[in-house]
Amino acid sequence: MTGSKTDLQIALVQANPHLGNVDANIEKLLQMRARAAEQGCDIILTPEMYLSGYPADDLVLRADFMDKIEAGIQKLAIATKDGGPAIICGAPVRDAGRLFNAVFVLDDGAIKATRHKVNLPNYGVFDDKRHFTSGSLQGPVSLRGWRLGLAICEDIWSSDVCETLSESGAEIILSLNASPFESGKTDQRMSHAVARMTESGLPFIYVNMVGGQDELVFDGGSFALNLGGKLACQMPQFTESLSVVTLREDGQSAHLTGQVSAPDSENEAMWRALVLGIRDYCSKNGFPGVILGLSGGIDSAIVTALAVDALGAEAVRVVMMPSDYTADISVLDSQSLADNLGLRLETIAIKPAMAAFFDMLADSFAGQQADITEENIQSRLRGMLLMALSNKFGNLVLATGNKSEYAAGYSTLYGDMCGGFAPIKDVWKTKIFALANWRNSHQPKGALGPSGQVIPERIITRPPSAELRPDQEDTDSLPPYDVLDPILIALTEEMADIQTIVDRGYDAQIVEQASALLFRAEYKRFQAAPGPKVTARAFGRDRRLPLTSGFRPAKSETL
Repeated sequence: MTGSKTDLQIALVQANPHLGNVDANIEKLLQMRARAAEQGCDIILTPEMYLSGYPADDLVLRADFMDKIEAGIQKLAIATKDGGPAIICGAPVRDAGRLFNAVFVLDDGAIKATRHKVNLPNYGVFDDKRHFTSGSLQGPVSLRGWRLGLAICEDIWSSDVCETLSESGAEIILSLNASPFESGKTDQRMSHAVARMTESGLPFIYVNMVGGQDELVFDGGSFALNLGGKLACQMPQFTESLSVVTLREDGQSAHLTGQVSAPDSENEAMWRALVLGIRDYCSKNGFPGVILGLSGGIDSAIVTALAVDALGAEAVRVVMMPSDYTADISVLDSQSLADNLGLRLETIAIKPAMAAFFDMLADSFAGQQADITEENIQSRLRGMLLMALSNKFGNLVLATGNKSEYAAGYSTLYGDMCGGFAPIKDVWKTKIFALANWRNSHQPKGALGPSGQVIPERIITRPPSAELRPDQEDTDSLPPYDVLDPILIALTEEMADIQTIVDRGYDAQIVEQASALLFRAEYKRFQAAPGPKVTARAFGRDRRLPLTSGFRPAKSETL
């Protein structure tokens, strides 16, 4: 670095776009640009694919959608005629019959430069190669007296892009990202950023999207690093915000300064991810509120608490639908939960409907013993009631099943799986208990629900039960969750085989039982409502197995 350079004020825009609503995204960015201008900023930097939202999936294959994107880029470029901050914005682009995931540099009323994403992820939830062509390696962009190296998300997970930028004279790396949340992801991002900063010898800015998008939640947590891996800026998680960092010449290198916010703990991060997933799914899809059934169990309790934190008590409707098998304490605990959260608990007993249903089926069921069929009818009656209320009043039905139940198939299709959104479908049962205890002693940042104990202690400590037959407990059908969950995690998130898990010390019979349940229930999960991804491999677009398959894992040699 030679000569004296003017300090560069860069506004990091940790934005929550509304996918497909290009006009709204433009307006939000222009408002943030006005804020940045008031703070004397030279550049405003957005996340990856900000203008469209991410992942836009096959919307980018529509000519009319891409027309709006191109018109939007021109509108943003024209806005920079005023001499205010230049805009570095992520968006898809058409070029010679091909589509690229791109970043646009806009200044002085024009498009000054465009760079294309080089490394396209095609794993897990990512399907970039379906839509985009890989870009070529290019050098930095000159802007406001500085040579800026631009990288897009996956481009920093390997060394080629940043290495090229460094070798061709970049003075800083600016990374635009749409990196969805999962437990432990923050450390992964930081590790890759430190590696690229170390290899390139350049300071590093990482700006990430925030907001819920179908099954994904983007957690923000944008940051800036100086040489040596020293944190210059850390933005809050799960919050749309703008933060200014200063880039200045410091001897033979560049140096960044900014504000540092403390990161969320593991439990708070997961809780806030689930809250944001509910909030944005409702708001972006136009639902006025949600409705769900309370059972007196921990799953419906924690979904209710999440919903109130996300939307406020006025937007959450809860219904108790007791049967002859519903324990009195379930009713009492549900009422206590509702009182704690400021909700009115409605009660609609399903006993009359059960009697009518069984009468209708008496001839067809003649000579047959009662079994799980009768249990499932109860669950489906509850689902039908919730859907009727949803149809009448417009509230979104929240399903309350957890990941352990979905993995093992311990759920009723069109019954407790009924709903438009499943907030805890990617949360293991053992984690549910941990989150409940955490929420009772913490009020999450941005939560609309009350502080203090919101989930009655008995709901947490009582043995889980579906209450579809007398004295039923989950352990009648499943191993204890503290035994089952590690096995299911290995089977689903690691794709481990049975023998590998048994070799870790788990009981062979239980492992084989869990594996059999997992494979048998694939068709159920295929029909499940979407829900926020918070683990390394979620059911849905993150884990894709055929519904019809003759494959079954080899059994353990131990038996």
